[in-house]
This record gives sequence, structure tokens and C-alpha cells, in this order.
Amino acid sequence: MSKKIPAMKLLQALKQNSSKWIKTKGREYSDFYWQDGYAIFSVNPYELDVVIRYITNQKAHHQNKDFKGELRSFLKKYNIEYDEQYIWD
Repeated sequence: MSKKIPAMKLLQALKQNSSKWIKTKGREYSDFYWQDGYAIFSVNPYELDVVIRYITNQKAHHQNKDFKGELRSFLKKYNIEYDEQYIWD
């Protein structure tokens, strides 16, 4: 029987381990850190190419739309209720 891990614990572990990993990739990453908060969305496997393209072009994409604006757009698009006080640091 497999043990279920709550999504928040999984995301916390992912952030923690990826931070440790990226710091092994060079001095330029020594000050890397994730923001305190996070959001998690599932991805349709048939649209994986869209996600890969988004990640590849993320730096350019965020020159036109900042992270906060983009997150609000996702929340609105998928009718997810939220409270601003719990989203930003």
C-alpha cells in the first residue's frame, strides 16, 4: 500500500530539494531561493508541449506580464476563489 503525501508537503519537499540541487550547479546559483508562497496546477498531458514551450520562454514571457498578474489570470480563468492576503509575501 502506498502512502499518500499531501500536496503541500510534496511541494515543500520539491522546493527544498530543487533549491539544494541548483546550488550545486555553480556559484551563480549560491543565492538562489524560492519565494515563500506557491501555487500548484495540474497539466493536461496532451498539452505538455505548451507547458514546455512556456517554461522555455518564461524569462521573455515575464517581461510582458509579471508573475502576480499571471497568477491572478490563472485563478480567474479557472474560477478559483482566493484571498490576496494569502498569496503574496
